[in-house]
Amino acid sequence: MKDFLAPLSEFYARHNRMPSFAELAELWQYRSKNAVFKKVQTLKEQGLLKQDEHGHLLAADWLLGFKLLGQVEAGFPSPAEEERLGTINLDNYLIKNRQATYLLKVSGYSMKDLGIMPGDLVLAERGAQARDGDIVIAEVDGEWTIKTLRKTNGEFWLQPANSRFKPIYPKGNLNIAAVVQGVVRKY
Repeated sequence: MKDFLAPLSEFYARHNRMPSFAELAELWQYRSKNAVFKKVQTLKEQGLLKQDEHGHLLAADWLLGFKLLGQVEAGFPSPAEEERLGTINLDNYLIKNRQATYLLKVSGYSMKDLGIMPGDLVLAERGAQARDGDIVIAEVDGEWTIKTLRKTNGEFWLQPANSRFKPIYPKGNLNIAAVVQGVVRKY
C-alpha cells in the first residue's frame, strides 16, 4: 500500500501549511482531483485528516504532535526504558481557548523562584477565571506585571516569586487581564 501520509508530513514541514487538493494530486501522483477527494474522505474517516467548514485541509494531531516516549527521573538516576506512550499535541496540551490565548515575552527576575526567567514566553489566557494562587498578567495602578494573585481578608494583592521584590498592594485599580497557562523556554 502506498504511503499517503509521508508526503503530507514533508509538505507541512516545508511549507508550514496543509496542501491544496491540486497540490495533493501532485504529491500523490494522481491525475484527477476526484481521486484526491476520495482518498481525503478515506483518510478523514480514519481520523488522519480534518477539514474546516470551507473544505480546506487542517493539520491533524498526528502531524502536529510529538512522540511521548515515557518519563525521565529528575531525582536520582534510574534505568531508562523507552516506552512509547502515544503522541502529544503541544497546542492541545497547553491551550484551552485558542482565540483568547496569546504569548508574552518575560523581562525581569521577579518570578524567578517559580522558574519564569527573562526571555521566557508565557502563554496567557484572557477571560480565564483568576483564583488565589494563579499566576496572572495584571494591570496595577496603570502598570503591567506578571505575578501570583493572592487574596487576604477579601483584598487582592500580587506576590512576586523573588525575595528581592516586594509584594504589590494596589493603591487604586487592579485589573487581571489574563491567567498564565504555561511557560516556554528555548535553550
